[in-house]
Amino acid sequence: MQNTTNEFTPLITDQAGVFGILMIVLGIIFYTSTLKNRYIQGFYSVIPPLLLCYFLPGLLNSFRVIDGINSPLTSIGSRYFLPACLILFTLNLDLREMWNMRKRAGLMFITGTIGIVVGGPAAVWLTAIVAPDVVGGAGPDEVWRGLGALAGSWVGGSANQVALKEILQPSPQLFSAILAVDVFVAYIWMALLLYGATKSKAIDRLLKADDTDVKVLTRQMDERTQANSRIPESRDFIFMLALALGGTGISSLLATPVSAYMAEHFPQLEKFSLTNGFFWLVLFATVIGIILSFTPARKLENAGASKLGTTLLYMLVVTIGMQMDISAILDNPGLFIVGLIWISIHALLLIGVAKLMKIPFFYLAVGSTANVGGVASATVTAAAFHPSLISVGVILAVFGYAIGTYAGWLTAILMQLVSPV
Repeated sequence: MQNTTNEFTPLITDQAGVFGILMIVLGIIFYTSTLKNRYIQGFYSVIPPLLLCYFLPGLLNSFRVIDGINSPLTSIGSRYFLPACLILFTLNLDLREMWNMRKRAGLMFITGTIGIVVGGPAAVWLTAIVAPDVVGGAGPDEVWRGLGALAGSWVGGSANQVALKEILQPSPQLFSAILAVDVFVAYIWMALLLYGATKSKAIDRLLKADDTDVKVLTRQMDERTQANSRIPESRDFIFMLALALGGTGISSLLATPVSAYMAEHFPQLEKFSLTNGFFWLVLFATVIGIILSFTPARKLENAGASKLGTTLLYMLVVTIGMQMDISAILDNPGLFIVGLIWISIHALLLIGVAKLMKIPFFYLAVGSTANVGGVASATVTAAAFHPSLISVGVILAVFGYAIGTYAGWLTAILMQLVSPV
């Protein structure tokens, strides 16, 4: 997901100061969430800490305290913190149990993709019946062009969105409005999923879902950790950071020439994001983590590798949240309604299939965010259930990057067909 460029001078421009404020916000959230006060505990039973890690930085951006959209911290989060935590989370990967989860995880991902491809044209058609001007336009201002770029983001990620922007050529003004829709609607949906993660047992009862495989993997990981856990030493943290950040560096070094080679020799693969450096960065980091899981490095989990990964993950979350501009909803309210209808169709289709097939809420949530948000959102959502489940989200999200541009293009064509003339 991306956001639009802000034209204002924030109260705080020093990036070290901005980063410090974000870390203070993170510290306050986790400190208060551990307090025994019944009112505070009641608050956090409704609003999970992870959700606040998104919205409080977003409020700082919305009230112009910081400029989260143009800050380099957002790029640092995605380019450093994300691959580093992916490596740490996959150190203790159990591939056998992951394979056992493939059918239902894949079904929910594909259902989510279909929900985006079908939901976009349906939202345009429904809106055109009531307010055709909202989804009309001419030339570069034809709304379907901008919504087509949004479809790329909601199946894959920002790289797919940029690729479709170049293909569909929406006007800069339309694209800026679409970016605001992207961020706001996707964050609302993710907030609901994160809240649902705290109530997953009750939701699974409503779905009559069999979550045996999820429980087995989670229990095995917990038992393994409890049986072998030890007090970490300084050298353990050095080793963890060496693997995580060293692996990130290697992934970046490999991603740059590979993406350049693909762009030069196989430009037709751009529609599958195979010419995009970020796709390869995530892929190589995940592969490095999987390889390390077959080595003695997996024993670092006993010293808390996933806990360090979780720390980096929350640092990533606040850098993502700082891009949110809550006031953006007032600029183009009609387009936001289209986005809300669209994401609702996506959600209803997922819920219907999950109910029919008795699939746990975990698969629904991760299958959705692997589409709407990409690797970062899928990672965060899976972590809200259990750190050992993060790899499921990562693998699905990487696949989303591969098909995002193609699925987004198909969605754009369908939206063009139902748009008012």
